[in-house]
Amino acid sequence: MPPRLHTLSQALRAVFGRRAKKIPLDAGSSCPNRDGTLSLGGCLFCNAAGSGTGLHLKGFGLLAQWAALTGPARRRGEALLGYLQSFSNTYGPPERLAALLAEMATLPDIAGLCLGTRPDCLDDAKISLLAAAPLGHVRLEMGLQSANDATLARINRGHTAATFARASRDAAAAGLFVTAHVMAGLPGETVADFLATVDFLATLPIAGVKFHNTLVVAGSGLAGLYAAGGYVPMAREDYVAAVCQAITRLPAHVAIERQNADPAPGELVAPAWAADKQGILREIAARLEREDIWQGMGMEREREEEDKECLRRPGGIIPPGPP
Repeated sequence: MPPRLHTLSQALRAVFGRRAKKIPLDAGSSCPNRDGTLSLGGCLFCNAAGSGTGLHLKGFGLLAQWAALTGPARRRGEALLGYLQSFSNTYGPPERLAALLAEMATLPDIAGLCLGTRPDCLDDAKISLLAAAPLGHVRLEMGLQSANDATLARINRGHTAATFARASRDAAAAGLFVTAHVMAGLPGETVADFLATVDFLATLPIAGVKFHNTLVVAGSGLAGLYAAGGYVPMAREDYVAAVCQAITRLPAHVAIERQNADPAPGELVAPAWAADKQGILREIAARLEREDIWQGMGMEREREEEDKECLRRPGGIIPPGPP
C-alpha cells in the first residue's frame, strides 16, 4: 500500500535528492492588517507575535540567525531552506522585497526559500522578483484560512477568496510553489464549511497545504471572544475526523505540510487538547489506517462516477441503471 498522504519531506526529497530543513528566520516584516493599512488589530485569531521567533527585534540579522540555527541540519547533511516565517514578507514596496531576496541569496549554502505572506501582498512586480531570485526552489506560504468570504470578514482577514485564487494562479504560472494555510473550527463555521474550503483549494494550482485547528491564543481578539462565551473551540475528535476527510479531497500531488496547529510555549488559552501535537498526529494516522482512506481517494471516486456517467450516455457501452 502506498503512503496514505504525500508529505512535505517527500516533496522536498524529490527536489533535492536528500532531506531538507526549513530554517525559521525573522526579517522584521510587518502586516497591513496590523499597521493600520487595513486595520490595527490583525486577524481575529492572531496575536502581536505573528507566529515568529522575534529574533529581529532582539537585534539578530538574517546572517546571525542563519549561523545560529543551521548547525544541526548541516551536520546531518540536509538541504537548507530559509523560511521567512513572521508576518507578511512581501508587504511593502518592491524595493524592500528585492533587498530582502538579495540578502537571502548571500546566506551560506542556502538551497531554497520558503516565504510567508498574504495574497493581497502579491502583485506582478513582486511575483517577478520572487521568480527571478537566485535561490533555487521558492515556496510561497499564503494564508487563505477559509474560502467563505463571510468568514473572512468575520475574522477580519482583509481579503477575499478570489484574491487568494488570483495570487495562487499568478504565482504558479511564474514557476513558484504555493502552500495554502487553512483553518478548521473558525468562528461561525461548520465542518462542511472547512471541507468546502478544501474543495476550493483542489481547483487551484497549489503545491502544498497546511491544516490548522483554530487556536485561542493569548493577546488575540479570539481570546476576548472566548472569554465572553462567544466562541467554542472545535472538539478534538471532530478535528481529527475533519482532517481525514479533507485529505481524501486533495489531489495526490499536493504536499500535506501540516496536519495540526503548533502553539508557541505559553500562548495557548484553548482548547487544551491542542497542546498534544504528537497525539493528534497519531490519531489522524490511526484513523486513516482504520478507515482505509488515503489522499485523493475522494477525487478518484468522483472521476470513476463521471466515467460511468459518460458511458451511459448515447453511444456508451454501459446500460442505464445502478452501477
